[in-house]
Amino acid sequence: MRPETEAELAEIVAGLQGPVRIAGGGSRGIGGPEMTIETGGLSGISLYEPGALTIVAQAGTPVAEVEAALEAEGQQLAFEPMDHRGLLGTNGAPTIGGVVAANISGPRRIQAGACRDFLLGVRYVDGRGQVVKNGGRVMKNVTGYDLVKLMGGSWGTLGVLTEVSLKVLPKPEAVATLALRADDVSAAVAVMSAALKSPFEASGAAYDPQEMRVLLRVEGFTDSVAYRVEQLKSTLAGFGEIAEIDGSVERWQAIRDVSAFHGVDGDVWRISVKPSDATGIAQRIGADRTLYDWGGGQIWALVPKGTDLRARLGAFEGHATLVRADAETVEALGRFQPENAGIQALTQGIRKRFDPRGLFNPGLMG
Repeated sequence: MRPETEAELAEIVAGLQGPVRIAGGGSRGIGGPEMTIETGGLSGISLYEPGALTIVAQAGTPVAEVEAALEAEGQQLAFEPMDHRGLLGTNGAPTIGGVVAANISGPRRIQAGACRDFLLGVRYVDGRGQVVKNGGRVMKNVTGYDLVKLMGGSWGTLGVLTEVSLKVLPKPEAVATLALRADDVSAAVAVMSAALKSPFEASGAAYDPQEMRVLLRVEGFTDSVAYRVEQLKSTLAGFGEIAEIDGSVERWQAIRDVSAFHGVDGDVWRISVKPSDATGIAQRIGADRTLYDWGGGQIWALVPKGTDLRARLGAFEGHATLVRADAETVEALGRFQPENAGIQALTQGIRKRFDPRGLFNPGLMG
């Protein structure tokens, strides 16, 4: 089913007799019920006000279309959403609704925030077939349920997004990348933590153990970037030789999209932890290949097919998400970290409130 209007979508949901899978552009390969509602028919930019740093788009609008409109005005989605297609081997066009539903955020998250932090308003159809609107087109304080933030990262389990309103930011005038050698995760985390704690606003901090190199990104006005690069070099001098390297845009796109794992056999997990815990977690992963982003707070791990990485990690503060695996492994292990009893009860209560018939993406999030 591919509705072309919000009203048509509401009518479809109201008449559903069983569960459905909610899909945007199909680029994330999420399984589920055979019956599918595709949001690609709900496409187009509804409003773009560059002066107000605001864009409103229907949920099925391709991310590429949104980014092209922003590029023409020298603006960007500051949370730089990841493109999963290379990692997952999928086709389709990522949609802005899919980005919001999964709260997809790239390397700049450590400085600018996640997708949901830029989400101003949403429109969606709930499990009763009712159209709900929450939020607006400006940042403001919210009391009671903040449905805007709740929908960001709900993976289509609470409702079908039809329109999203996002804050955008100017593109940086200049981008620089610094590289430092780090022989292990502990040394890398020390470097990244020192950079991120400094007042010089690194907008990216990543580590590739295979290259044994930490990368740090600095963005902004040209003079500011030049000054902050020199200050960071001075601040981090005790960690070893520091080099400024070329190709910043391409390098950070590769980190964002985990390009090192593209076309490489094995399952892919994403582990989210406190950066200070990354060293201990690294010792327990036992992965074929890892990549550290967000200063060590996001760990990508490539492991042999069928590996139960959660069992290998044991109890830890954070969560491990199975991003790429065959259907049997996803069915056996679950895509998301199991919730404790208290959180699970809260989650189920919220889902029942929004989707009382259990229609949307059943089983996806527990």
